[in-house]
Amino acid sequence: MNFKELVLTRESVRSYDSEKPIPMDLIIDILETAHFAPSAVNNQPWEILVFTSGEKLEEIKSCYKRDWINSAPVIIAVKGDKSKSWIRKTDGYNSLETDLAILMDHIILAATEKGLGTCWVENYIPEKLAEVLELKPNEEIFAITPLGYPSKGYISHQKKRKSLNEIAFVIK
Repeated sequence: MNFKELVLTRESVRSYDSEKPIPMDLIIDILETAHFAPSAVNNQPWEILVFTSGEKLEEIKSCYKRDWINSAPVIIAVKGDKSKSWIRKTDGYNSLETDLAILMDHIILAATEKGLGTCWVENYIPEKLAEVLELKPNEEIFAITPLGYPSKGYISHQKKRKSLNEIAFVIK
């Protein structure tokens, strides 16, 4: 599919086929694509954490209080290190959140292209997630996403977007 089709296909999936495992080579392919995401001055101040089974996966899921996440066979988290990201000298702006957002977007689009569902999740309990992942003071999780095949009978939802005239302006 071309890029526009990919973007139009991507959606937040909240129901996964927990019985259908994701082949590891497919996960690796997604990660190989995502690791080319740009970052400020190419610092790449991140790690991609992939949880595929076991106690740690269940602990990560428990940091989010919606039941639907329990059907996801995999959770991916993007972790960043504030001490390794670019900082703008004029005002101290730290690029970590921007860098991690771009990385997560690449992961989600690569997964969509492979026929997998994702859902950008930030409504987790940050303190609990930091404890589960034993984050250092300079580290943070920016977002997590479940990863899996949409459940049988999953119905795609129509995207609701403002009109282009409401958000885009050509300034001459």
